[in-house]
Amino acid sequence: MRRVVTVLSAVVLALPLTAGASFSAPAGAGGTNTAPPGPVFVDGQAQPVFDPTDIVRDNVWVTAPVDSDRDGKPDLVHVETVRPRATQQGLRVPVVYQASPYFAGGNDDAANHNVDVELNVPGHGHGGHHGTDERVSAAVGGPRALITWSYESYFLARGFAVVYGESLGTGDSTGCPTSGGRNETIGAKSVVDWLTGRARAQDAGGSAVRANWSSGKVGMMGVSYNGTLPNAVASTGVEGLEAIVPIAAISSWYDYYRADGAVVAPGTFQGEDLDVLARYVYTRADREICKPVIDELEKRQDRVSGDYSAFWDERNYLNDVNKVRAAVLEVHGLNDWNVKDTHFAQWYDAVKKLGVPHKLWLHQAGHADPLGLRRDEWLVTVNRWFTRFLYKVPNGVEREPHLTIQREDKTWHDEAEWPVPGSSPASLYLGAGGSARGKLGTSPSHGSAVESLTDDASKTAESLADAASSPNRLSYTTGVTKAPIRLSGGASVDLRVSFSRPAANVTVLLVDRGPDGKSKIVSRGWTDPQNRISPWFTTPVTPGREYPVHVDFVPKDYIFAAGHTIEFVLLSSDHDYTLRPQPGAGISLNVTRTDLRIPVVGGNRALRAAL
Repeated sequence: MRRVVTVLSAVVLALPLTAGASFSAPAGAGGTNTAPPGPVFVDGQAQPVFDPTDIVRDNVWVTAPVDSDRDGKPDLVHVETVRPRATQQGLRVPVVYQASPYFAGGNDDAANHNVDVELNVPGHGHGGHHGTDERVSAAVGGPRALITWSYESYFLARGFAVVYGESLGTGDSTGCPTSGGRNETIGAKSVVDWLTGRARAQDAGGSAVRANWSSGKVGMMGVSYNGTLPNAVASTGVEGLEAIVPIAAISSWYDYYRADGAVVAPGTFQGEDLDVLARYVYTRADREICKPVIDELEKRQDRVSGDYSAFWDERNYLNDVNKVRAAVLEVHGLNDWNVKDTHFAQWYDAVKKLGVPHKLWLHQAGHADPLGLRRDEWLVTVNRWFTRFLYKVPNGVEREPHLTIQREDKTWHDEAEWPVPGSSPASLYLGAGGSARGKLGTSPSHGSAVESLTDDASKTAESLADAASSPNRLSYTTGVTKAPIRLSGGASVDLRVSFSRPAANVTVLLVDRGPDGKSKIVSRGWTDPQNRISPWFTTPVTPGREYPVHVDFVPKDYIFAAGHTIEFVLLSSDHDYTLRPQPGAGISLNVTRTDLRIPVVGGNRALRAAL
């Protein structure tokens, strides 16, 4: 999450978003009319009638009602505001607000945790504490560049102010970074409160500053961590936050660093955790005051048991989704293994049930901003969203199709909703032969078959899935599909398994294999069988005893093309995601008592017809 987002956040006017626009001269320029210009709307979109270089840029510090650095004073959020100069003539404008911990860069030597460790066995002392290198770069402070954004000129030209807020403990803000903690949400929310007249702010000299140029209508937008903060602030129900655009955003931090009791990394960041991220973004001038706070994060995040807890519950925005009043335009990549698709799926499902205006964009890239994928259409979409909910122009955007999706062939389509109407769970059953390729079909297998694998965390999931046979995984495959099969939603599997040891990882894969033999892992799922009853607590495993273990796959929207096969693969450790104990843990699968369910458009009937 860290390096990818830092690059995205640091882009400085990299894209000419106002190219081809013509700007009307501000009223009074070269004449006697002193009335400020106003916004112009055509076809439900705000038009580029303001000069994005004729602006006012200010710095203020907003008082947040929290003292996360424990210095006896309220935390201060550093805010940079950028607004059309016409606001000095009395024009009041809505705000597009981006909150971020990345504006001041990061500390690249905030080392990740060691993941080559044994798994936790309660009472046996395994899976012990592994600290991180606490050294961080001292090269912080000093002259600061202006905060800016690739969208800045685009919004300014259309009559929006752009506001940047530095998360607590970062840049010129006080307070401490806590990676999704309550103080972080309060800090970001306080900026909305200031923009709507409910919070105090001061300039560098300590004089009070009011946002008397703000209309009181605020939208939040950003990518990754910068997209997560809109979810956090919206979940407070703060008045004045009218719309959010979370892109590649987290909805629950537990689901970013854990999976049903298993310690699971975000893609490409093996060993990262909440404390590592907090150390990375800890860029305020005082390099000592937050160390005790971050040390507490390291202890409370619990990389030993992986259990859910009050600590993680504080960082679960779904708990307060019923407070969301902002219109939600959500964007996610169907190949994003950093912020996995679990996050968009559960957040979108929740706001959809809540009944607030909602729309979803899904694309085939990974952890990415749609600006670089479908620039013109995306800008129209986000313009109409903010025009509708910040300027209150009735353009009907909320009544249009709720899903815009890019398919595997890179074509784009609009659909009514997600998951696609008509999708429902369809069952697949396993047959013997999994050490090579067992059967995967629509009819239950008869008889009894128990098949086993031995964990080897040194081998990647991809290599195990592609192996013709292996003692380290079990694989089951359908016949060649006669017609395309579309998945839309979350798959799951109910396993009947026993273990040779009291601790083991469990990893499941859903694989697409083409007629040329090439494969793609469509989805993954992970669990700790010691959390088979609840993610909240560990229940010991007795070796040799068979247990029911449920595993959810990361939700997807994916089309298995005609002529391909669908494969289910069971392994133990996932080299690129889970902790990696020494090889040897055994898993035995009761094949005929295992049920795989995949969300197929057309349900069981469509699946049977295609197979």
